[in-house]
Amino acid sequence: MTVLQDLRVLVVENDEMSAALLQMQLVHAGATVVGLAASVAEALRLLQASTPDVALLDYRLARNETSEPVAAALSARGVPFVLATGMQAEQLPEPMLAGVLLVKPYLSAELSQALVRAVGRASASA
Repeated sequence: MTVLQDLRVLVVENDEMSAALLQMQLVHAGATVVGLAASVAEALRLLQASTPDVALLDYRLARNETSEPVAAALSARGVPFVLATGMQAEQLPEPMLAGVLLVKPYLSAELSQALVRAVGRASASA
């Protein structure tokens, strides 16, 4: 049994290579990737079509977008998220701090731990 066994993950990452690598890491750890989104609109559409257990968000997306609207939608639905960014907590808008912060660069084990922590935090507050 792997760490993320059967965990349903939505990935929001605009870099195709990074998204593919994340998908491979997550599947290898036992998770199911319910969707890969490169933009806010795509992420919100995927969120309407599926119910992930957790989401992994890159903060800065293409075309000067940030994942802040996605974080707000996830929070409204009670879906925990991990925010992967090179930024420090004090540089981020308040709504983004509802997630578990994962500072880039990170190892696969740190990614798994952050996802487990996000799901555990959501379960504890439910």
